[in-house]
Amino acid sequence: MNKLKFAFIALAVSASQSTLAGGLLTNTNNNIAFNRNFARDGAIGIDGVYSNPAGVAFLSKGLHLSFNVQSAYQTRTIVSGMTIPAFQGTPYYQPLKMNGGDENGNKKFKGEASVPFIPSIQVAKNYDKWGFQMGFSLIGGGGKCTFNDGLGSFERQVALIPAMLQTMKLSTTTPGYSVDSYIKGQQYVFGLQLGTTYKFNEHIAAYGGLRFNYIYNKYQGSITNIHANIDGNDQKLYDYIGDVAKNYQTKSDTYSAQAAATTDPTIKAQLETAAAAYQEASTKFAKAQPNFADRYLDCTQTGWGITPIIGLDVKYGKFNLGTRLEFTNHLNIENDTKVDGTGLFGDGVNTPNDLPGLFTIGGQYEILPSVRVMASYHYFFDKNAKMANDKQKYLSGNTQEYLAGAEWDITKGITISGGMQRTKYGLGDGTYLNDMSFVTSSYSYGFGAKIKVAKNASLNIAYFWTNYSHFKKEYTQTIAVGGNSISAQSSDDFTRTNKVLGVGLDIDL
Repeated sequence: MNKLKFAFIALAVSASQSTLAGGLLTNTNNNIAFNRNFARDGAIGIDGVYSNPAGVAFLSKGLHLSFNVQSAYQTRTIVSGMTIPAFQGTPYYQPLKMNGGDENGNKKFKGEASVPFIPSIQVAKNYDKWGFQMGFSLIGGGGKCTFNDGLGSFERQVALIPAMLQTMKLSTTTPGYSVDSYIKGQQYVFGLQLGTTYKFNEHIAAYGGLRFNYIYNKYQGSITNIHANIDGNDQKLYDYIGDVAKNYQTKSDTYSAQAAATTDPTIKAQLETAAAAYQEASTKFAKAQPNFADRYLDCTQTGWGITPIIGLDVKYGKFNLGTRLEFTNHLNIENDTKVDGTGLFGDGVNTPNDLPGLFTIGGQYEILPSVRVMASYHYFFDKNAKMANDKQKYLSGNTQEYLAGAEWDITKGITISGGMQRTKYGLGDGTYLNDMSFVTSSYSYGFGAKIKVAKNASLNIAYFWTNYSHFKKEYTQTIAVGGNSISAQSSDDFTRTNKVLGVGLDIDL
């Protein structure tokens, strides 16, 4: 059997992905105003520092501040299956059954990601024509995701161990296996945005700015206590295989010593043959033993880059139109590896991790003085953003989002709003997806209120959730076992959940 590596951890660095709202790698919920009404790309407000920066120029002269805190909770669920056609009619045909799989050979793996505290700040200072802005937020990734029972991508290799043991003549009438798997990943992209606006007249304003992005990823994991049933007994394989190797070596040494002590050529030849056979068996088991050793990973990745941003806002009567373009940020992330039982995370190695460009356009129309409706469109340039191993080439298209919402001023001091967002990913045949790094198309729904708590201060509160679709990926794998290549029919059914609660305070000075 080839050296077992942390295949499931290797997937963790293939992409830093959002745990909040937005594209493959981008969070778009950077203000509570977005959470209660997603279609903010054509609206005018302090939240526009992110969503419609040019439109911020139409706020009143003076200083405008927004402080926001969000709390997000997400689950990721993968139902993984594996069938070995060559083993049909044996217990190894659907091997995941031997360790918690259902009657169809499928096993569920669930990860939980929580971000209890997500802060963001938007600041704008407007003059007659010029304005200056600053924003800070978690622009990508977010939180910690923990899989306490590992992932199917690794367990598939472990599940074939009972079949491998049979080829080593270590069989049992009740084949089974177990393994302790654990992985925790943290992925953050912090963004500091600085820019300026110019108001040409009462109808048109423009924006130019930069976002400084800093990426911090951390992965920790372990694979320990690989056990299998041998002759009816549960055995820790690293110790058991090592003991077998030692026993064979002892027998080889004994026969070698006896051969050296005899002068009878016939007996000498027989003893030497036996010694060679036991030596070969000892070497075989000694070579196999490291496959079952406990393994650990502790790797941190960092990188930084700059995203240029331009925007335009056109305001006429009851209608407002806003648009912006964020250019693709080409950058690498570098490994700082403390422990690497995989051989895959060399210290100091750089990996491409571009942040994709984004084009947005949105409009707002005032139906009544107290009622406004909004609609927006987002287009992410995912296929132009280079990823590890050129993973972006497996996408069939770029991410698109369609957003709509409405606001109603119930009184002068209370505004309620709601909205929805449709996110469509170009996932193709699913090759892009793996069980540590996946997204599926979704619908998001949000609602909330803005309440005036002082003459120059308002409180925003909102809640939104996301309904993700299922994406089933079916594929053929070739897995090396006992020196042989085994063809496996594998499948993964991906889905997620996402819930976010937030509160914010807007202040005008």
